[in-house]
Amino acid sequence: MTKNLVIVESPAKAKTIEGYLGKDFTVKSSFGHVRDLPKGNNAIDIEHGFKPTYVVSSDKKEVVAQLRKLAKEADMVWLASDDDREGEAISWHLTEALNLNDAKTRRIVFREITKSAILNAISTPRGIDMDLVNAQQARRILDRLVGFELSPVLWKKIKTGLSAGRVQSVAVRLVVEREREIERHQAEASFRITASFDVQGKTLEAELPTKFKTEQEAQAFLQQCVGADYTIENLEKKPLKRSPAPPFTTSTLQQEASRKLYFSVAQTMTVAQRLYEAGKISYMRTDSLNLSEEAIQGATKEINRSFGEQFVKVRHFKTKSAGAQEAHEAIRPTDFSQMIASSDRNEQRLYELIWKRAIASQMADAQIEKTTVTIGVSTQPNQKLQATGEVIKFEGFLKVYIESKDDDEEGADEDVKGMLPPLNIGQEISLRQMLGTQRFTRPAARYTEASLVKKLEEMGIGRPSTYAPTISTIQKRGYVEKDTREGKERKYQVLTLKSDNITTQTKTEITGAEKAKLFPTDTAMVVNDFLVEHFPNVIDYSFTARVEAEFDEIAQGQQQWETMLDQFYQKFHQRIESSESINRADVSGARELGTDPATGKTILAKLGRYGPYVQLGEENEETGEKPVYASLRKGQFVESLTLEDALDLFKLPRIVGTFEDKEMTAAIGRFGPYIRHEGKFYSLPKTLDPMLVTADEAIDLIQAKRKADAEKLIKSFDENPDIQVLNGRYGPYIVAGKKNVKIPKGKEPSELTLQECLDLAEATPEKKGRGGFKKKADSEAPAKKPAAKAKAATAKKAPAKKASTKTTAAKAAAKKKPVK
Repeated sequence: MTKNLVIVESPAKAKTIEGYLGKDFTVKSSFGHVRDLPKGNNAIDIEHGFKPTYVVSSDKKEVVAQLRKLAKEADMVWLASDDDREGEAISWHLTEALNLNDAKTRRIVFREITKSAILNAISTPRGIDMDLVNAQQARRILDRLVGFELSPVLWKKIKTGLSAGRVQSVAVRLVVEREREIERHQAEASFRITASFDVQGKTLEAELPTKFKTEQEAQAFLQQCVGADYTIENLEKKPLKRSPAPPFTTSTLQQEASRKLYFSVAQTMTVAQRLYEAGKISYMRTDSLNLSEEAIQGATKEINRSFGEQFVKVRHFKTKSAGAQEAHEAIRPTDFSQMIASSDRNEQRLYELIWKRAIASQMADAQIEKTTVTIGVSTQPNQKLQATGEVIKFEGFLKVYIESKDDDEEGADEDVKGMLPPLNIGQEISLRQMLGTQRFTRPAARYTEASLVKKLEEMGIGRPSTYAPTISTIQKRGYVEKDTREGKERKYQVLTLKSDNITTQTKTEITGAEKAKLFPTDTAMVVNDFLVEHFPNVIDYSFTARVEAEFDEIAQGQQQWETMLDQFYQKFHQRIESSESINRADVSGARELGTDPATGKTILAKLGRYGPYVQLGEENEETGEKPVYASLRKGQFVESLTLEDALDLFKLPRIVGTFEDKEMTAAIGRFGPYIRHEGKFYSLPKTLDPMLVTADEAIDLIQAKRKADAEKLIKSFDENPDIQVLNGRYGPYIVAGKKNVKIPKGKEPSELTLQECLDLAEATPEKKGRGGFKKKADSEAPAKKPAAKAKAATAKKAPAKKASTKTTAAKAAAKKKPVK
C-alpha cells in the first residue's frame, strides 16, 4: 500500500526527489503531458465556447494506467509538475485522466530540486490554479485554430505540406525582413586614420575621430602631416564604474550560452533541464531576475569566502518585462559553494556560466580609471588625434565574469582597454607610422538562434517555454536554415605615412562570411509575403505581442479565456473564408527573368516541391519538347535572381571529364552540388564549385569515397546485394534494404552468413516515425494535412488536384537528386 504518491514530469526528477522524501513516498513520472487535443475533426467545439476535447495520447496509455492504479492505492496524491502554466495544465490533466479525488489530492510547487525546497513544498500544498490552466488551454486552442485553418490555405495557394503558426510565422518574418534589409544595403566607403607613436620605447595607438569620405581627402590629410610634430595637448582622467549583468533568465542564458559556449538554443535547454533535474540549478524556464533571500545569502557567503568582504554588494534586480512573474526566480545554482556539478563536459560548462553570472550579480562594481589623450598635430591645429586607455583600480565583479555581446550590438568589439605608457602634457612624441585605411559600412547582422530569441523577447512575442521550440520549428519546417557561408573577396586601399613618405597599397579582405547564422529559404519569402498581405493580424508584431499579454491576463484571472478566443477567431475565420478568392498564380512567387539569347526561349524562376528552380522554355505537347530545369544555388533567391544568374545555372550539368571511360558530370541537386559518375553520386564539399571543379578534383573525390566505403564494408553477399554488414559510427551493423539491424553480442560480424542476416532482419521490427514526448510550447501547426471542418477548429478540405500529364520540375529534380 502506497501512503503517498508524488507525480512529477520526468523520470530523472523522480529519482532525485525520491532520495529526499523517504520510504513513505513513491515518486513516479508522467513523462510530460498525458492528454492532448486529438488530430481529428472533433478537437474543438467552436459553437459551444471553444470547448476542447482531450484524449490520452497513445504513447501514454500505459503510463496513465499504471499511475491510476497507484493513485487508487495511495492515501494522498501529490501533483508536483513544474511551477508554470504548462506544469499547472499537466497537473489538471492528471487529475482528469486519473479520476483523482479532490479530498486526497494536493498540488505542490518548487523552483529547485533540493531537500529543503521539496519538504517546504510538501508542508505548503495548494489546489490547482485554474487561471493558469485556462491560460495554457487558450494558447493551445488558439494555436490549433491558426495552424489547422491557415495551413490548408497555404497548401491550396502555394504548396502542399506547408505550415503556419502564430509565433513561428512571426519569427520567420523577422528573418525574412532582415535578409531583405541586408540585400538592400549599399556599402559606403570611408577612410579611418590611425597612428602609432613611440613613447620611451613603448607604443601609443591613436585615432582621428573624423573619418574621410574619399581617398583624396585622406591623402590630403596625410600629406599635411608630412614633417609635422606631435604633442600631448591634454590628459583627461575620469573614474568609471561598471556594474554586473543580472542573473540569467531563459532568454539571456540562451544568448550567452550561444556566444560563449556555441550552444544552440535547443542544446542549452536540454543541458539546463538535466542540471535542474539533478538538483544543481533552479528552474530554467523563467523571465524573472529575482533572487530569493536564501540565494542572495548563499552567493554573498561564497563571495566573502573566495574574494573577501569588499567584493560583496547585494543587489535586487527588477524585470522590465510587464508579464514577468516576480514570484519566480532567475536561473541560479542551488548551492553556491558547489563549483563542480557534473562529470559531463557540457553540463559542467553551462553550470559554470550560470554560477559565474549569478555570483557576479551580487558583487561590487568594477572601479576603472579612463584616460583620454589629446594629441596635437603642428601642421593641422584644427585636427586632433585621440588615444584612450583604462586602468582597473578595483576588479569587483570582473574578477568572475564579463558579459559577451552580439555582432550587431554597440561595443561588441570593445573590452576593458589596455594601459597607456607614462605621458605628460606638453610632451613631444615621435610618429612611427600613420595609416589611412578604407573601411565599408556593414549591413545589419543576420540573426543567430540566440539573437532571434532576444528580438522576440524584446517585442513581447513568446514566453520562456516557447523560445526553443519556436526556433526548432521554423528550421524543421524548412523556412529557415542555420548555415555557415563563406564570404567574398573585397579590395580596399591603405595609405601609409612613414618616414615622411606616403605609399598606397591595395589589400584584399574577406567580407560577408557568416557562421551559424539564420537564412530564410525561398519558401519562407513566398509564404511570408502571402501572410503579410492576406493575414496581417496573424503575422503582425504588435498583435502577436498583444495576444501574449492577453494570455497573461487570463493567467491572472483578469480575462475570460473563451471571450478572448472568440474575439480573435471571428476576424480570423472571416479571413480564412475570404481567402478562397485569392488567385494562386498571384502568390506563387514565380518571376519571368527574360529571354535566353541562344534559343529565344523564356526563362522563369519558380518555387517547386524540392525548392526553387529556373525553367527554360515551356513543354510542347505536339513536338514532345520539354523545358530544361536547374536548381538555384545556396544563397540565391527567386525574388532577386537575375537573368545572368539563371544563364549560369543552365551551364549545369556540365561534363567535367572522364574516369574509367565513363563521363563525370557536375550538377546541383536537391541536396546541393555533386559529381555523378556511372550512376553514383558524390557530394561536392563547400571548397569545390560545380562550375569550376576539375577532372582531377572529381577523380580524387570519387576515389576517396570508394576508399571510405571499402573501409566501411565488412561483408557483402553476391546472391543478395541488399544485405551488407557494415562498420558504422557506433560499431558493426547489418543493412537489409532500408532497415538497419543490430548484431547480437557474441556474433562475429565477419562470420555472419546470409541466412543469419536475413533472420536477424526479420526479427527486427520496422522503425516507427520519430515520436517522443512533446516539448513545452506552442504546438502551432500540423505537419500533415488534417481532416477539416470549420466548426471543429479546422478548415474545409482542399479539393483534390487533377492528375497532370506534364513533366514537372519536381519530377525532373527528383530524377537527378544525389544520394546524400
